[in-house]
Amino acid sequence: MLELTDIEVELDAEAGLVRAIDSLRLTLNRGETFALVGESGCGKSMTALALMRLLPENGYVTAGDIRVDGQDVLALPESQMRRVRGGRIGMIFQEPGTSLNPVMRIGAQLVEAIETHTDLRGESARTKAIDWLRRVGIPEPERRIDEYPFRMSGGQKQRVMIAMTLAAEPDYLVADEPTTALDVTIQAQILDLLKDLQRERGMGLMLITHDLAVVSGMAQRVALMYAGQIVEVATAEHFFRRPRHPYAQALLRALPDASRRGQPLHAIAGTVPPLWTRFQGCRFAPRCAHAQDRCTQPVTLPLADVAPGHAVRCVRAADGSLPAAAALAGADSAAQAATHDQDKPLLEVQDLRVRFPVRGGILQRVVGHFDAVAGVSFHLKSGRTLALVGESGCGKTTTGKAIAQLLRRQARIEGQARLDGQDLCSLEGAPLLKARRDVQVIFQDPFASLDPRMRVAELLEEGMQSLLPELSPAERRARIEALCDQVGLRRDALDRYPHEFSGGQRQRIAIARALAVQPRLLICDEPTSALDVSVQAQILNLLRELQQQLGLSYLFITHNIGVVECIADEVAVMKGGRLVEFGPADAVLGAPREAYTRELLSAVPRLA
Repeated sequence: MLELTDIEVELDAEAGLVRAIDSLRLTLNRGETFALVGESGCGKSMTALALMRLLPENGYVTAGDIRVDGQDVLALPESQMRRVRGGRIGMIFQEPGTSLNPVMRIGAQLVEAIETHTDLRGESARTKAIDWLRRVGIPEPERRIDEYPFRMSGGQKQRVMIAMTLAAEPDYLVADEPTTALDVTIQAQILDLLKDLQRERGMGLMLITHDLAVVSGMAQRVALMYAGQIVEVATAEHFFRRPRHPYAQALLRALPDASRRGQPLHAIAGTVPPLWTRFQGCRFAPRCAHAQDRCTQPVTLPLADVAPGHAVRCVRAADGSLPAAAALAGADSAAQAATHDQDKPLLEVQDLRVRFPVRGGILQRVVGHFDAVAGVSFHLKSGRTLALVGESGCGKTTTGKAIAQLLRRQARIEGQARLDGQDLCSLEGAPLLKARRDVQVIFQDPFASLDPRMRVAELLEEGMQSLLPELSPAERRARIEALCDQVGLRRDALDRYPHEFSGGQRQRIAIARALAVQPRLLICDEPTSALDVSVQAQILNLLRELQQQLGLSYLFITHNIGVVECIADEVAVMKGGRLVEFGPADAVLGAPREAYTRELLSAVPRLA
């Protein structure tokens, strides 16, 4: 058994002493899947880092103990902890782009993990590495093993990291958003692989995720965190069928699906409070629709049992007055119909081809070309949303970057991408600069797309200074503060750096930056992949409101079919660089004609 008992973690930050984890207690048995869920910034990833003894330099475990099969992890010297870390407890980190060494080939990184934690050496270790790449769904593993991380898509890098962690054959696995960057078919493949490993090796799995549908299909037990505390813990069946904490009920109502198309999602008002706050009573009370005066009394709230194996941290748990799930149900107001001209195509893509050079030999000369996008054609009307879906590596992101003219120095681009009749591929100089204001991109990896040396205010202002020079400093500041409110960021975040935020909070910063210059076409590359369901609902509601107000068009690149069902007007399905199906969302999702589309939809996880 892996046990965390009364763990407290504190961070010495500029804003003061941060209590990142407060009196956390949980257990993970061999062969069990235990899910840790909650909003971004609530302490889920910090719990994993404390368990692995990988806290930042300003972080300390100040109370409690951590035991692996009875062994006190916190008492081990670092030399022995290195054998525990990886060999006994493996960890899949949230952001693959920052977890892989960019100057080492992926094969060398895999072999290093295998040789460190197993008896295999040399060619045997390399053969094992190839086998693991094949098991996690990397195509042509014999060739791809010698590539560098930058040659792979976000989903492929995530699979490499999963392979590297599993190759050490740990007894327990801590998976921090392990399938965030993966399309649904590869996600299903990875989740099936994790289940198989549990059966084979009795591996315990701690699953940290915001994807409640994945939790429903994987976990035996669920713990919900909020502001550094666990507020509800239950079996998965009880958590999804009879959630008792108002926060749990609100999260489940925020999930997108086809029944809510054209309607705003239920989003919890406000954000998770900063953890340097001196809390009194219930930490969720300021956002709770059922808060009472006694909820904010200066008392310590314990986890109280409401049923066998089901505990809730709420003042109403003791007297049995917790609201039933139905009590939180309310009629969502219908969305206002857009009044913009939706018949006129804003974007017309005709026979778009993207060819990357293939280099070989000692001098790395061009020896051929690889067609990443092979003759794609579609159109997107003003004020509409086109969802571009398909497996990782099929060319979705490359298509978006080619339309935004971000691949000119890297690839040969043929065909046309016309914005209001003007071919973006032929623009140069000032016309191209103007087009960059009209077409903005939300990138898949928020950490890699934010300059770590710039504060948030500078990041949001940079685009306005370049593309909206007519705005005064006061006007830019007002717009920046309004953007923070819109995407659910506290205004004090403006004076902080990207590394000080969680993955979900960095994604919100990236979305705010894209919106800052008021684009007409927004290319959204997995914009909600790092967000928990409540913030995802906020962002989707925001995008819908902006679309209605401004007539924005969205090219929405995603593998989240639930989001596609909720927001898309049209759907385009890609495979191997080509479009295999394109049409209205109802037709493509409800009655797909192509076998590949049916396969894609069948792999989508659903709430049980």
